[in-house]
Amino acid sequence: MLSEQSTVTVRATLPAVGAAIGEIADRFYEGLFAAQPELLRDLFNRGNQASGIQRQALAGSIAAFAGHLVERPDERPDVMLSRIAHKHASLGIAPEQYALVHEHLFAAIAEVLGDAVTPEVAAAWDEVYWLMANALIALEKRLYAQHADGSSGWRTWEVVGRDEETADVATFRMRPADGGPLPDFRAGQYVSVRVTLPDGARQIRQYSLAGAPGSPDRRIGVKRVRDAGSPEGEVSNHLHTHAGVGSTLEVSAPYGDLVLDDTDAPVLLASAGIGVTPMIAMLEQLALTGHRAPVTVVHADRSPADHALRADHEAYAAKLADASVHFWYERDSERAGAGLPGRADLSSVPVASGTRAYLCGPLPFMRAVRAQLLGKGVAAADIHYEVFGPDLWLAQD
Repeated sequence: MLSEQSTVTVRATLPAVGAAIGEIADRFYEGLFAAQPELLRDLFNRGNQASGIQRQALAGSIAAFAGHLVERPDERPDVMLSRIAHKHASLGIAPEQYALVHEHLFAAIAEVLGDAVTPEVAAAWDEVYWLMANALIALEKRLYAQHADGSSGWRTWEVVGRDEETADVATFRMRPADGGPLPDFRAGQYVSVRVTLPDGARQIRQYSLAGAPGSPDRRIGVKRVRDAGSPEGEVSNHLHTHAGVGSTLEVSAPYGDLVLDDTDAPVLLASAGIGVTPMIAMLEQLALTGHRAPVTVVHADRSPADHALRADHEAYAAKLADASVHFWYERDSERAGAGLPGRADLSSVPVASGTRAYLCGPLPFMRAVRAQLLGKGVAAADIHYEVFGPDLWLAQD
């Protein structure tokens, strides 16, 4: 993939670029938003920008991609690229935006690294960028082609039901306002929801579909971020305050590559907090298809009262031929039948040979569960995960 000359240059400069990539990402976003302020207003998550999470994710993905090219030049990191492409497609990213990113990213590299960016170094990293960008453009084109108009599939949907699952989580059931057919999806996927905020910004967030395919409507779960003055809570607070039966929302087509495999293998579904939503969709799908192999359900939460969709967890598991349910709570676990105290601990949980595992929740939770599963003999290739928001797994590896 990467030319021999560029491979030598990237290998030699990767430590320096990697050490400065955080500062490069900061300068990149500063320049991009100064030139195109509408991108921060209407495309990028202002909460993630304010917290620095998006910048860490960008830095991590570039460094990881470059490192992969150098260490495994004949193998493309398709898992990483697929996850990014699905997220980009859910936002409606267009091919021409990659040239804009290139312009500001390389200006930031030159500014931060100065004279170290020789023509040879610039050419090598330019090759890295366009290998990644063109791969993403191709993947996103294929995702868009799945929709009749070749776009990200934005439509107006009407809220037909709202349920308060916990003090901070509401589920919204939606149908297309035009009465048209519902787009197909696979259990585990998400949709983007775009709302217009009081300052005129049109912010986008992704929410997993909390139900199996085949339903006459689509359901999402929204956890409210309580810090109402923080950009992180802009959309969740807006939906909790303003979205009710009869409201309309702009919703994208479904995306996401954390999907339930069509397999007869044993399955483990592990979630924490609002990460329960895609796991509920998978669990319902397993129940509907009459899955016969063992299914292990793992969930961790702050308390039983904070456990959204617990009734669904239990009801769908009860319909399976061979299912076990394991809940952990940091407080109030002593309530009769509630669950175990503390954080998820799989040491005493039987895990069948050949298990396919699906994880969703905060990154520390997923890292801990993954390590425990590997220790139990689950193959790394059979452990799949979904991160809500920018994927920092790469940035922390």
